[in-house]
Amino acid sequence: MTVSDVSSKAPVWITGANGLIGNCLVQTAPKFAPNWRALTRADFDLLDFAAVERAFVKERPQLVVHCAAITVVSEAQKNPELTRRVNVEVTKHLAELAADIPFVFFSTDLVFDGRKGGYAETDATNPLHVYGETKVAAEEIVLKNPRHLVVRTSLNGGVSPSGNRAFNEQLRGSLQQAGRGMTLFTDEFRCPIPAVETARAVWELVGKSCAGLYHVAGAEKLSRWQIGQLLLPRWPEIKTEIKSGSAKDFPGPARALDTTLDISKVQKVLSRPLPKFSEWLATNLGEKF
Repeated sequence: MTVSDVSSKAPVWITGANGLIGNCLVQTAPKFAPNWRALTRADFDLLDFAAVERAFVKERPQLVVHCAAITVVSEAQKNPELTRRVNVEVTKHLAELAADIPFVFFSTDLVFDGRKGGYAETDATNPLHVYGETKVAAEEIVLKNPRHLVVRTSLNGGVSPSGNRAFNEQLRGSLQQAGRGMTLFTDEFRCPIPAVETARAVWELVGKSCAGLYHVAGAEKLSRWQIGQLLLPRWPEIKTEIKSGSAKDFPGPARALDTTLDISKVQKVLSRPLPKFSEWLATNLGEKF
């Protein structure tokens, strides 16, 4: 299916429309699809499979972009059964309903253990926690269908409807509460990306009928500390000092230290390359972030 094939009658379903990426996809949908439906919990509970199936049969969507998930690692650890239901069972149900149409599923760089970094789509997964485990399980289900697409991404930034879903929003909130200082790790690395760039890439992949597995992330490896240093100048009202530290001194469970993604596969497909996070910030100074 290409963008030009999208009918004005059959809708595009976008689940998790109140989340960061889901909302970005909804905001940009008019450029790519004349008819879409932004699905939130107010429409129906995705765990109510009967309600979902009734709506699917009635509306006959031509594309499903599935963003809804439990994505907070600590929340997933506390509620593993619910996380598996939401992240795996809901995905399985939607993928089965969408067996004959394109289906897009969002996964994460946290399917990797972070021991080497620069992960390609062909590298073996080895998640360290429940969240990553559920995403791996869901990926396997989705990729059984040759028409379906899995997008693994990294830290996504921007402005979410709730004000706390983007990594920059979470960091800003933590800094506001931290008081004197806050420590960010210099040895934990990700590939941050603005959610608007993720949305752009996904619409283009859909328009080019891409299927299979693609890594969509920023074109720059940055530590948590480096990310903080890049963002702090955009928040002059925050006086909290960002201190550098090591994840090795973190008393909690094991952390995936380097889950940076190799994006060379998707860069060959996109008409405009995915940006480096630092360069995007420098050229979008007027963008709220």
